[in-house]
Amino acid sequence: MTVHEIDVFKDIPTSLTANVMNFLAEAAVVCLSEQGHGTDVSLEVFGCVNGRIVLSWLFDVTPQIKDAWRDTQETTEFGATYLAILITHHFTPFKVIERSRKRTGFDYWLGEKEDDTYPFQKKARLEISGILQENKGNTLAKRQQIKLNQTKQSDSLNLPAYIVIVEFGKPQSSVARK
Repeated sequence: MTVHEIDVFKDIPTSLTANVMNFLAEAAVVCLSEQGHGTDVSLEVFGCVNGRIVLSWLFDVTPQIKDAWRDTQETTEFGATYLAILITHHFTPFKVIERSRKRTGFDYWLGEKEDDTYPFQKKARLEISGILQENKGNTLAKRQQIKLNQTKQSDSLNLPAYIVIVEFGKPQSSVARK
């Protein structure tokens, strides 16, 4: 099994800015902390890719940080985005290169990891969803199916799509490719 050890605020494997990545990383840390995880946590990754990401950070989630992230739905979305970017980088041949526009059916454009030439070539799509804690009505499998259907509206692009669902309770992530 492939294992990647990540220092949440130092390892930024994307073409997005460091400020954006730190914002997303803080959301992920808040979600993990709210689910009772400490400053070292293992995220199991399964589906079309398999492995584990061990996440670490050097601070406690303070009341001030919690106050900044009171909207649980938004925090979960941003935290899942951070982890999906890590998963994409470490378990696929791609990296996140650009945010997509609304109503495309996916969240981010992916480009080849080794390509540092701007403007980047769009090679694949990434759709992301987050679940704070899985339950009978809200499972990774159900969310995966919803997101697979959502990406149909951009299938005419004839580019692969990765769907990454992150669940913070265990924590775990399901990855599908179409």
